[in-house]
Amino acid sequence: MGGGRAQVNKAHKSRFASRASRHAHKIDKVRSGKSETSHRAAVKGARAARIQQSKAIRDKKRAALLKEKRSSNGPSSAPRVIVLVGLSSLANVGSLAKDLLAFAEGGDGKLKSSTVASPTYKLRTTVLQAPYGDLTTCMELAKVADLLAFVLPANSFYSSDSSSPIDDFGSQCLSVFRAVGLPSTAVFIRDLPADNKSRQELKKAATSFLSAELPEDCKFYLADTKDDLHKFMWHFKEQHLSSPHWRSQRPYVMSEQVSINPDENTGLCTLLVSGYLRVHNLSVNQLVHVSGAGDFQLGQIDVLKDPCPLSERKSSDVMETEDNGIQIVNTFVPDPSSQEPLLVENVPDPLAGEQTWPTEEDMEEANINNKQRKLVKRKLPQGTSEYQAAWIVDDTDDEDNDSDNDNQAGSGMVIDEQGHSDQGSDGSDIDAVSHFTEKFDGETIGDSEMADEENLTKDQIEAEIKKIKEANADDEEFPDEVETPLDVPAKKRFAKYRGLKSFRTSSWDPKESLPSDYARIFAFDNFTRTQKHVLAKMAELDGGAKDCAQMGSYVRLYVKNVPTDIASKLCHPSRRVPVVVSGLFQHESKMSVLHFSIKKHDSYEAPIKSKEPLIFNVGFRQFTARPLFSSDNINCNKHKMERFLHHGRFSVASVYAPISFPPLPLIVLKNRDGEQPAIAAIGSLKSVDPDRIILKKIVLTGYPQRVSKLKAIMRYMFHNPDDVKWFKPVELWTKHGRRGRIKETVGTHGVSVDQSIFFDSLDSVTIISISLFLSLLLTFSFPEQVP
Repeated sequence: MGGGRAQVNKAHKSRFASRASRHAHKIDKVRSGKSETSHRAAVKGARAARIQQSKAIRDKKRAALLKEKRSSNGPSSAPRVIVLVGLSSLANVGSLAKDLLAFAEGGDGKLKSSTVASPTYKLRTTVLQAPYGDLTTCMELAKVADLLAFVLPANSFYSSDSSSPIDDFGSQCLSVFRAVGLPSTAVFIRDLPADNKSRQELKKAATSFLSAELPEDCKFYLADTKDDLHKFMWHFKEQHLSSPHWRSQRPYVMSEQVSINPDENTGLCTLLVSGYLRVHNLSVNQLVHVSGAGDFQLGQIDVLKDPCPLSERKSSDVMETEDNGIQIVNTFVPDPSSQEPLLVENVPDPLAGEQTWPTEEDMEEANINNKQRKLVKRKLPQGTSEYQAAWIVDDTDDEDNDSDNDNQAGSGMVIDEQGHSDQGSDGSDIDAVSHFTEKFDGETIGDSEMADEENLTKDQIEAEIKKIKEANADDEEFPDEVETPLDVPAKKRFAKYRGLKSFRTSSWDPKESLPSDYARIFAFDNFTRTQKHVLAKMAELDGGAKDCAQMGSYVRLYVKNVPTDIASKLCHPSRRVPVVVSGLFQHESKMSVLHFSIKKHDSYEAPIKSKEPLIFNVGFRQFTARPLFSSDNINCNKHKMERFLHHGRFSVASVYAPISFPPLPLIVLKNRDGEQPAIAAIGSLKSVDPDRIILKKIVLTGYPQRVSKLKAIMRYMFHNPDDVKWFKPVELWTKHGRRGRIKETVGTHGVSVDQSIFFDSLDSVTIISISLFLSLLLTFSFPEQVP
C-alpha cells in the first residue's frame, strides 16, 4: 500500500525533541559549579526557613502568654477584682459577696477587708458590690473590674411583674458596661431549688436568655452551695482575664486606704492613697489623675510590705517600720529636673500676631505675581478687604450687565486686580437686558399690588409672611431656615455670615478671626506621631527605670496640692467607690479641643441641644462641658453645625478638655432634678484638633410673586433695597436644585428680581432660598471636674 494517497499524520509539536534534549539549553554543571538539584534545594531551604520563622513567632507568643499568666497569678501580682452587679431588684448581692470572701479566706470568722488571700487556691481576690439603683457608682466600679459578675436570682424567672428576669436598671447597666468596654464576665445564678433537674433547667434558661447580651466567653455558674463556689474558684484561678484596651495602656492604683495631711496655711493638702499598682510601672516623675479631683503631681512613692501576702516570709530588704506597724520597702522621690510640669493652659505670646517687615525676595515675588494676574472685574461692597473678597463669587457676565446700575446706586464698586476702574466697551448687552426688564415689569408689575405693599405696616407684613408660610408649609424642608428681621437691616444682622459657592471645595481659613483666649490651648503638629512617641516612652518605663514602682507592688502615693474640701469628700466613710489614681501620659494634663464620635442613647428621649451642659465620662476622667455638635464629613474639611443631637446616627461633639490619647470610651450623662443622672449618649474619642472647621448654616427664604420664564419676583426675603444690593454676590437656589442670581430691587421694600437660565421652569409655589455660613467656636470656658 502507499502511494500518493497514503495518510500522513501531522508531527507532534513538543517543546523538546527528545527527553535528553530537555536539558540541552542549560549550562553544564561542570562549568557552572552548581549541582542539578540546586533549584530544588533552594526551594526546600526557603520552605524550611518559613517553617522556622512561624515556629519562632508561636514560641514568642507562647512565652508572652506564659509570662502574663505568671504575673497575673503569681505571688507578686495584684489581687483580682470581682465586681458583683445585680440584674434585678430581687438579687441579693451582699450575701453572695460574704460567701465568696469567706470561702476564699477559708474561715468563718468576721471579715476585716474586701481583699483576702487564699492559700488553698493560691489566689488573692478583692470582691466589691455595685449598689443597685446607683448607675454612676456601678459604672465607676466596672472601670476597675477584672471580672464583672452579674447576679441573677432564680425567682426572677417566676416573677409576675415582667416576662424578663432583667429589669430596666439591669438593662441600662448592661448597655453602659458595653459602651465602657467589658472585661471578662460571668453570671452567678442564686436561690436555686433543691432538685438537680430544676437547677439545670434554670441554668439552661439563663444561658439562652443572656447569651445574646454578653460576650461569647462568658461563663455561667451556680452559686448556692460550697461545691458551686469551689468550682468557680478553680475556674477563676486558671482563667485568662481580658480587660478593655484603654485600661491596659495606663497604670492605676485602686485605693485600699485613703488619708490626708492638711496644710492649714494654703488650704491644700497631701492625699495619701495606698493600694496595689496594676497594669504598668509608675514613675514618681509622672503626673497622675485622681478620679473626682483632677490632675496632680506626686510628692513621693513608698513601696510598702504587702498587707495581704499568700505566704508569710521574712523580708530582708525592709528599710524602716512606722509607728502604725507599716513597713516601708523602698521610697522614690521625684527629680525636679525630670518631673513633668503640671501645665494646663498655654501662656500666649502677645507679640505672636505681629507682622514682620517683608524681605526683598518677598517683594520681588509679589511684583511678579501682580504682573501675571489677569484683569478680572469683581463687585465688592465698600470696605471689603482682599481676604473677604475671595468669598464673593465672580460672575463676569452678570457684572457686565449690571455695571452701570451698580455704580449709579453706589452699593458697591467694580474693580479689577490692578485697582483700575473699567467703564465697559460695549453696551449692547446692557440695552438688551434693560429692554427685557422693562417688558417683564410691564407684564408682571403693572397692577396695584406692588404699590399696596409699599404702604403695609410692620404688623401687616408679619401677618402676610405668616399667611404665606402656612400656605407653603409643605415646601419648607430646610431646618436651618431663619427669619429676616424687620427692624434690623439684614446686612447688619448677618454681617458675620458669608456665602459659599461650594461647601466642599471652597476655601476657609481655620485661623481666621480667632479670639485671644484661643491661644491658651495646645495643638499638635502631628497628633499620630506624638501618640506613637508617647506610647514608646511609656514602654521604656516597663523596661525597668530607676524611679519607677514595679507593677503588682503595694504602694502609697503622696498626691500633693489637692484642695482640702475635695480630699475630704474622697476620704468620707460613706463613699462607696474606691479612689482611683491613674498615671497620665505626656501632654495629658494640657487643654485642647477634643472631638468625640457620639450617638444618642436609645433610652434617652428628651432632646439634647448644642452647648447644653453635660457630664462627660472619658476613661477614668469625669468633667462637665458644653459640647458643640457637628456633622462628620469624610470627604470635606468643613463640618456643618447641628443644633440638636439626632437620634439613630453618629455626630461629632467638640469640647474643651484635657488632652487624651485614643482609644477611650465616652459615656455622656445628663443631670436631672432630684434623680440619678441619666445616660444621654455614648461614643468614643475621635481626635484632638483645634483647627477643625465648624460652620453654622442659615437659610433665608423668599416666595415668588411673579414668574416669567427667565425671571421671577420674590417677596419677604429682604425688607429694604440696601439688603438686596448687599447680598447680590450670593447665589440663590431652590429645593429642586435650580440656581440663580439677584438682579435688582423692585419698589422700596426690597422685593428682588431674579434672572437666570436655570429658572426657565419655576413653579409659582417654589421657595427660593439663600444659604449663609458662619464659622463657630466653642464657648471659651474650660470644663469643671465632677467630684
